Amino acid sequence: MTTDTHVRSSANGQEQRSDAERWLDLTSADDDRAWHARTRVVLQPIAAPSIMGLFGFMLATVMVGAWQAGWYGDGTSPLIIWPFALVAGGLMQVIAAAACYRARDGVALAVHSAWGAFWIGWSILQLLVATHVMATIPLGSANSTFAFWFIGLTLVTASAALAALGTSASVFATLAALATASAFTAAGFYDGSLGLLRVGGWLLVGSAGGAWYVATAMMLEQSVGRTVLPLGRWSADANVPGRIATRPIERSSGMPGVRVGQ
Repeated sequence: MTTDTHVRSSANGQEQRSDAERWLDLTSADDDRAWHARTRVVLQPIAAPSIMGLFGFMLATVMVGAWQAGWYGDGTSPLIIWPFALVAGGLMQVIAAAACYRARDGVALAVHSAWGAFWIGWSILQLLVATHVMATIPLGSANSTFAFWFIGLTLVTASAALAALGTSASVFATLAALATASAFTAAGFYDGSLGLLRVGGWLLVGSAGGAWYVATAMMLEQSVGRTVLPLGRWSADANVPGRIATRPIERSSGMPGVRVGQ
């Protein structure tokens, strides 16, 4: 009896020493398995900021782009559009840009901050026109100063489109259309060409459509947990509806202490 107890104690001690050695290896090793074993939540999880930013951009851009393309309205239309554009295109994108710091998304940070600033500035300009502080800038008139607004936006958006090539074809296509729209709009105001401005308006509506698609795809992916609308990622599996695009390091039942959703 004493011998059996001694054998069991020795076996348990050997098992305990093995567990201790195994955990020591996990705390000091630098391979993938060890990193997963040591993973801790150090940042508060957040939803994709671009869902809000892209929808806000889409709301403002589709209204102004369609007006610039000549689909509706007249010279007074911006005076009705600007309050909504200020909140949707300006405020929503500025909030999204601030959240992009935590999401560590440099492309979204650049786009939302630049275009959020534009929509705030554009809305202030329309307010100054409405209060008769400044004269309106009619479509088809030459105004090189206003054209430089869009020259700067073209440069920032083109850089962001180039960077987006590394992640998503859909984001690249949206930003490429937006950069081209900005370039045509800049040329239209610089030269006083209504035709160039109309083309810019069409492209603005196209970029708004792309933003709507990307934001919807991101929202559905987060809601369902799988790809529903492909975003054109480099990973082939990520573009197949029903597949899991990303595999976050978390418990299968959710992140400890955090409930996803509302």
